[in-house]
Amino acid sequence: MTIRRVVLGQNSAGKAVVISDGPSPREMTLQHTPGFVSAPIWTTSEVPSVPYNGNDPMASSGTLLQPPGGSTFMLITFPPDAVFMSPDFKPELAGPEHAKAAPGIAETFERENPGMHKTPTLDYGVVLNGRITLELDDGATVDLKPGDTFVQHGARHAWRNPNDKPATIAVVLLGAR
Repeated sequence: MTIRRVVLGQNSAGKAVVISDGPSPREMTLQHTPGFVSAPIWTTSEVPSVPYNGNDPMASSGTLLQPPGGSTFMLITFPPDAVFMSPDFKPELAGPEHAKAAPGIAETFERENPGMHKTPTLDYGVVLNGRITLELDDGATVDLKPGDTFVQHGARHAWRNPNDKPATIAVVLLGAR
């Protein structure tokens, strides 16, 4: 899957113009987790300023987990959980690939509880397609369908896809204190 990213800015006359139109340089379809797509669209390490300075923060590698005042906008496609249960799934190959796709965020994942993590962020999200389950640290679950939204306040959680089709979410992570 390729996510189209349109970046707008202003020209020297102050008129709106398209700066770039195409996929994010950091979109990644994971080879060792078939069906998993990480598409970081934009990130800021501090409160942004306008007008746009012309530097694409996605043109280089770096953390997607930003400090207070920073943000990350990304789309994530989760394959069905059956992918992780397959005898062909190799966590030792998938782990480093996930770390490359979502540096900073991947390091918050718990090895002893696969999928569980907690980030110091306020997250706003929406399910774009498919169905996905949000699992809380006490085992409670919330099933989400396309159009459902979530606001996550730094709580420990995991995303599960017990269905037979992929699910895609869009999420903005805001660095929090």
